[in-house]
This record gives sequence, structure tokens and C-alpha cells, in this order.
Amino acid sequence: MTDPLSTHLRRTLVLGLPLVGSQVGQVLIGLTDTLMLGRYSIEALAASTISHSAFFTLFVLGSGFAVACMPLAASALGQDDETQVRRVARMGLWFSVLTGLAMMPLFVWSEPLLLLLGQTDVVAEGGQAYLRIAGWGMVPALLLATLRSHLSALERTRIVFWATMAAAGLNVVVNWLLIFGNLGFPELGLRGAAIASVGVQVLSAGILALYAARGPQMARFELFRNLHRPDWPIFADIFRLGLPVGLTHVSESGLFAASAVMMGWIGTVPLGAHGIAIGVAALTFMVHMGLSQAATVRVGRAWGQGDAPGLRRAALAAALLSGGAVAASLVLYLGFGEEIVRLFLDRDDPEAPQILALGVTLLAFAALFQLVDAGQVMALGFLRGVQDTRVPMIYAIISYWLVGIPVSYGLGFIARLGPEGIWLGLVAGLLAATVALMARFLRITAPMAVTSRS
Repeated sequence: MTDPLSTHLRRTLVLGLPLVGSQVGQVLIGLTDTLMLGRYSIEALAASTISHSAFFTLFVLGSGFAVACMPLAASALGQDDETQVRRVARMGLWFSVLTGLAMMPLFVWSEPLLLLLGQTDVVAEGGQAYLRIAGWGMVPALLLATLRSHLSALERTRIVFWATMAAAGLNVVVNWLLIFGNLGFPELGLRGAAIASVGVQVLSAGILALYAARGPQMARFELFRNLHRPDWPIFADIFRLGLPVGLTHVSESGLFAASAVMMGWIGTVPLGAHGIAIGVAALTFMVHMGLSQAATVRVGRAWGQGDAPGLRRAALAAALLSGGAVAASLVLYLGFGEEIVRLFLDRDDPEAPQILALGVTLLAFAALFQLVDAGQVMALGFLRGVQDTRVPMIYAIISYWLVGIPVSYGLGFIARLGPEGIWLGLVAGLLAATVALMARFLRITAPMAVTSRS
């Protein structure tokens, strides 16, 4: 007998809440950088906005390999093959180190790249100053992502949540010390925020590594045994599964990075307002990201059992919870937009009133695109549950790069709608992805539903 919808709602919440919490904690690290640098100077805020976009775009590309470790480890654990679990994690850690090191030249020589993207001299110089330090955090950030996937596959998500929240709290403290030079520490501005981010990534990865090696009932996996030894078949499996996931993620983050670049063409004030609004939207989006990951597990289990009613109810439960989060964010953005933006600004800054006005407007647009953004990430979670990643990657690239970016440019510059036009382009790209991905999910699962009724 298929479980009722209420049971699916409860199970999705139990599985998803720690994942939501860890996602929110991760975004809080970037959001606190934005908040505190906004109070330091508008130039630092603008440079951090473009720098965070660049770093995050590269991170999500590399993290696709970490995500691929989750289903491989879970499958091995289902077969009671603990040796295979260790091998998957080991090759995932290899990918983290190799990918992070390969990205370092982009951080070291980021100023010429930012200038080529049309950023001002001040923003490009500040962006490179930040990225040359923050880039050293890419390897530990990817190691952290792999360890998160490993522990999630073992259903150990609470430690991920607590480690992430502790890191977010530490980031606030170190930012306060190093950005502003409090308690006798040097006033480093952007560089201080970068140092804090690297330290937090190293600490978080260390906590999860220690737990994965020595935590309750974890020692039997011998995670770091033979860490130097390659396992090329598993390496190939991670590459095969992880590359489409990474490219899907980077196509979406690339859309938002492109929007930041276009804001930089307009000026420092629009870029600063964009950084505040997109940071707040990213925080609430993590709720949908965590629910999407939970949906992958719940839908995947029903798919493997051939349970069509259970699959539909698992997807519906996740969608309903995501819809409730969208409704809450609508109230937040439309009812308290001015209060939210003020948190990020120094009232004595002469440009603060302009950023406040534009930031409130962009948050109103964020209420609209939050709906379609939630739709596309939930659809991706459903499709990964039915083991479909390659075609969704193609749909995502088309939607974000051939719809979203051209529409943003056309409305922002050709139609002269400015920042508002750029954000309408974001909505268009996300809407295209939502429609295409949801249609594919329904098309894939339709034969299963027909079979269950016959």
C-alpha cells in the first residue's frame, strides 16, 4: 500500500531540513561578506559581488564531481560493500584537489579577465585582490563538498548542518576583525573578507574529515586508507556522472554571473544593489535546493521500486513544501524589502540612498523569479531521482544561455530598461528551464503511471 501524502511530507522534511540548514549556512558565509563589505565601502561591495560570482561559478563546476559521489556511495552501501564506499570517497577527494588546483591560474590573473568582461579598473583591481586570496579556498571548498556527499549518502546530515552553521558564525567574527581592523587587528577590507573565507573553508573541511574518519560508527569505512592509490574505473564513473551535473550547475550560476557582469557595465551603484538583492535571494533559494536534494532521494527510491503512486506523491510533497517556501519569501521581499536592504548599507555613504531604492526594486523582482527558480531546481531534483542528467544539462544550457542571457541584454540595454530589464531576463531563462525540465519529468514517468494503472 502506498504511503499517504502526509507521510511523504513528513519524510521529506526529516530528510530535507538538515540539508536545507547546511545550504543556508553556506550561503550565509557569502551573505555576511556582502553585508559587512557593504558597510565598509561601496567599492568593496561592488568588487566582492563580481568576485563571489566568479568564485561560485567555478565552484559549482567542480562540485558536480562531489555530487556524483552520493549515488555511487549509496549504491555501494546498499550492497554492503564498504570498501567500494571508501574508494568512491577517495576518488572524489582526488577530483577535489585536482580540480581546485587547475582553477588557481584563473584566480591569480583575474584582473585582466574582469577587465575583458567590461568591469571598471577599480572593480577589477579589487576583484583580483580578493580572488588571489580566496582562490586558495577552492580546494578545501571542494573537499568539503565531497565529504558532504559522502556523509549524506550515509545519512549523516546533522553533522554537515552543525559544521556549516559553526563556519558561518566564525566567518562573521573573523570578518569583523579583519575587514574593519577591530581589537588591534589590521584593517584589510576586501582582503580580510577573503582570508576569513579561506579559513572557514579549511576549518569546515577539517571538521567533516575528522567526523568521517572517527565519528560514531564511521571508523569501519577507513575513509583515508590508501588515499594515495588510484582507482581508475571509479574515477571514470565519477567523471561520467559528475560532468553533466557540474555543467548544469555552472550554466545556471553562469547566468547569474553574466547578470553581475552586465550590472557592472551600468555602474557601481547597480552592481552593489544587485549584489545585495541576489545575495538575499540566494539565501532563500537554498531552502529549495535542500528540498530538491531530498526529493532526489525520495523520488529515486520510488523509481527503483517501480512505485508510480509513491513517485508522484514524493514529487508532489517536495513541490508543496517548496511552494510554501516561495509564498513565505514573497511576503518577506514585498513586505520588508526596504528593511532588508538597509541592513547591508552604511547610512553615511553618499551612494546609499541610490542603492537602497534600486535594491528594494530588485527584491520585488526577486519575488517573481524565486517562483521559477524554485520550479527549475525541483525539476532537476526529480530528474536526478530517475537517473536522468545528460538531457537536463542540455535543457539548462539552452534555457540559461540562449534565452536568459540574450533576454537580459536585450531588455537591459537595447530596450533600455536597465537593471530591471536584466532581472526580467533572469526570470525568462529560469521560466524556460522550469517548463522544459518539468515536461521531461512528466514524459519520463508517464509510461510508469500507465503501467501501474493497467
